[in-house]
Amino acid sequence: MSDNRYLTTRQVAAVLGVSLGTVQQMVESGALQAWKTAGGHRRILATSVDSYVARTHPASRSDNPERALDILIVDDDPIQRKLYEATLQRWEFPLRLRLVDNGFDGLLEIGQSVPDILIADPVMPAMDGFAMIRRLRERAELAAMDIIVVSALDGSEIDAAGGLPATLTAYRKPIPFHELKGFAQARLTARQRP
Repeated sequence: MSDNRYLTTRQVAAVLGVSLGTVQQMVESGALQAWKTAGGHRRILATSVDSYVARTHPASRSDNPERALDILIVDDDPIQRKLYEATLQRWEFPLRLRLVDNGFDGLLEIGQSVPDILIADPVMPAMDGFAMIRRLRERAELAAMDIIVVSALDGSEIDAAGGLPATLTAYRKPIPFHELKGFAQARLTARQRP
């Protein structure tokens, strides 16, 4: 049975963008909290990884928060959220990154502060991304917010679930970070033009 409180060495290496050996050294040095299974495999506390990322990769890397690109990620998979966080923090432009795990919290975040870009998985428990996006597109004042869907579903599966508005960008998983970075850079450049 899977327990999302713990990550494997391989999962942590992917999240942090380091080698398996580096993760093992981080565990041995105490930088990450872990235990070993009866078979000798490490299981690393997800909260320990979160704390490490928070210490080493602050969520906002901007001297001027008004100029930072605001990106909201809505994905129920904790490993995917960690992968987004670790990867986006390495981008070399100012950003404000927020991460939530369901459509309800996504709507709450947007209600507090509208992001420049929303990246959502359409398949989530509680309120899924399909329902969240439909609600957002009903509100004309949110038309300037870019919405990107990143999903394992193919086109026919998306259509069977009610489809998505033609005005948004959709990508297939695995997460296409190169395309997302280009999209974000273009949005930031366009916003900085007088």
